Amino acid sequence: MSKSLQKFQKAILFLACILFATLANAVVWKVGPLKTYTKPSQVSTLVANGDTVDIDVAVYTADVCYWSANNLLLRAAGSGYAHLNANNTSYGQKAIWVIGGMNTTVQYIEFSNCHDVVGASKNWAGIRQEGKNLTVQHCYFHDNDDGILANSVNPSKILIEYTEFGYCGWGDGFSHNLYINSIDTLVFRYNYSHHAIIGHDLKSRAWVNYILYNRFSDEATGTASRDIDIPQGGIAVVMGNVIQHGVNAQNSNVIGYKLEAPVNPTPHNFYLINNTIVSERSTAVFVSLGAGTNLYKGYNNIFAGPGTLLSGTTTILDTIRNKFYPSITTASFVSSASYNYRLTAPSSAINSGTTCGIASNGFVLNSIYEYQHPSNYSNRTNVGIIDIGAYEFIPATGIESISVEYADINVSLAYNILTISSIEQIVRMEIYDIGGRKIYANERIGQGTAIDISSYPTGIYIIKAETESGKVFVKKMKF
Repeated sequence: MSKSLQKFQKAILFLACILFATLANAVVWKVGPLKTYTKPSQVSTLVANGDTVDIDVAVYTADVCYWSANNLLLRAAGSGYAHLNANNTSYGQKAIWVIGGMNTTVQYIEFSNCHDVVGASKNWAGIRQEGKNLTVQHCYFHDNDDGILANSVNPSKILIEYTEFGYCGWGDGFSHNLYINSIDTLVFRYNYSHHAIIGHDLKSRAWVNYILYNRFSDEATGTASRDIDIPQGGIAVVMGNVIQHGVNAQNSNVIGYKLEAPVNPTPHNFYLINNTIVSERSTAVFVSLGAGTNLYKGYNNIFAGPGTLLSGTTTILDTIRNKFYPSITTASFVSSASYNYRLTAPSSAINSGTTCGIASNGFVLNSIYEYQHPSNYSNRTNVGIIDIGAYEFIPATGIESISVEYADINVSLAYNILTISSIEQIVRMEIYDIGGRKIYANERIGQGTAIDISSYPTGIYIIKAETESGKVFVKKMKF
């Protein structure tokens, strides 16, 4: 683990210790249609530092509010999301939730339909972050002017993971799925950001950005501008991402770095490592650098589609072991039509990568995970020399022949969603194709999970799971 990310995690741990210290006096507030408090706004002015708000899974229409207390945990209670449907309303002409307190954590909340229909500000958001330090986990932001709009607050750290953003943007190009202003550190990992409306899938002015193991995509109908925009430079690590720039994308740039003023503190070092970047536009600029870039380091990336790899200038250009396929069909993906950019055996990207070293701030540039759709990740298992791109090719090895199906593990398939659940904790799950190639692995299941298999080619697959008590479950299924 890199020193810089260790520092970030130590900061989060320190904040957690502060939160723990307040637990003796903390209150858990219960919110729901059948509770004393029927909507979140009713407790927003009552909570104190360190409290938890458990919100029943239900739809809360036109319920908007401001949170001012520190160290709050705001989460859904139950399976699924607590859905805040703004119905074109907002708190203070800003957002569904305006968060002014420090060290807030938000979990399993859905934020939708926060639109400035009059067009006075055109910047209403699911969350407007005005305080210091925010953690967002397992949430869903869609059909807002901005998913998250974070003010310039420094020092402040924002961690966003396991979360989906889609169809946000007023349509003027100045609002985005996410818009993070000048904070000191953004960690954005294991997320799915797609179909931003004219704006960017992610725009961040943070001084330091770690954009790790996400999927950014326009797909067939998206009209986003850039997939990733880091307009003020600084240190940026973009690693292990799957990026698809659609045919209707409004900007030829896929990734923009340091293209606006003012600028962040130096150094302006951009690290692009082990990404798979596909553009379906008639032409594209995969990476666009602004004047004054100190370093562009691009290692082990796949660029597929017609266009230019790089525009702009940098003091130091350090690029090696990248693969450019002007025609997507020659990239040997499993199925580019369904956005499955895993490699197949003929690919020249297999066993063609290299070690990537360390960033100037100590971050280790090793791609150790892979994005798993939707909004998750699994370990990357390198076979021989690391492959180029976001995914490692795993050759056919076969799996054990086990016929027992334990009754306490249930697997079902409906509408391209594979669901696995158990009364026990599931410590590992794997999916193999009929040739024995491992195409999915996850060691962080808990008692259940759902996997979108819509991108998998039709065929026979083997599902394997192991429970905490050591029971092994194997089942053959047709997808």
